[in-house]
Amino acid sequence: MPATAKILVIEDEEAMRALLTAELADEGYDVAAAESGEEGIASFDARRPDLVILDIKMPGLGGMKTLELLRERTLDVPILLFTAYPEYKQDFNAWASDDYVVKSSDMAPLKEKIRFHLNARRTR
Repeated sequence: MPATAKILVIEDEEAMRALLTAELADEGYDVAAAESGEEGIASFDARRPDLVILDIKMPGLGGMKTLELLRERTLDVPILLFTAYPEYKQDFNAWASDDYVVKSSDMAPLKEKIRFHLNARRTR
């Protein structure tokens, strides 16, 4: 049986962070959550997750700078930008992510992208 995939959620909104953590834990993932980019970087360094879900609009160290710092650490871990702002998809800096998901009440698209990227990582 394969090891449980570790997912790091970096999201400043408490309700969304709790929802993502609960939904992904229900899917069988080992989920850690961080409420800021700074906390997310520290958690990434400590846990070495298999996938990161990253909000863009956050106070302090924003999502794009956090993405840059994560990419300096690894190119192998998929990073999914998860945001309420679809216009960021056209931002050149967003291209460093592996995927882009617009927040909605339907978690199915996010879960599908997670499965896709984790499976692709296993087959590399």
